[in-house]
Amino acid sequence: MDIDLADRLELHELPGRYGDAIDDRNWDRLRRIFTDDAVFDLTGVGSRRLEGLDDIVHFMNVEAAHPKTHMMTNIYVDVAEDTVTMNFRIVALLGKGFVGTASYYDHVVKTADGWRVKHRECMIHRRDKLDAPCDDNE
Repeated sequence: MDIDLADRLELHELPGRYGDAIDDRNWDRLRRIFTDDAVFDLTGVGSRRLEGLDDIVHFMNVEAAHPKTHMMTNIYVDVAEDTVTMNFRIVALLGKGFVGTASYYDHVVKTADGWRVKHRECMIHRRDKLDAPCDDNE
């Protein structure tokens, strides 16, 4: 499978659009991020596996405990014979001066409406603890 520069640009915008949709609490915009049958696996962050776009929107609106702000970084796209994957990192402001990081691992597909996430897995990496001293050597 080949993707051109315009495809890569569109793919690189998806994480930022996702973060803004969550931060703005604009759940309809998630419909421009995920396929209708998308899976969003949040078990790596201690939550559940979301099945389908309606479940994703419901979870984000009703169940999720969102960070104060999403900042997406380290975005890259890998292309194989028949798959396109996108990986990126979130730096999340948790409030009270605390920060967490996690990685997203996406399988993306090109639809008639543009690139969409078909399967997303999220894995937590580091979350500051309220009672932990600051260690700049970590």
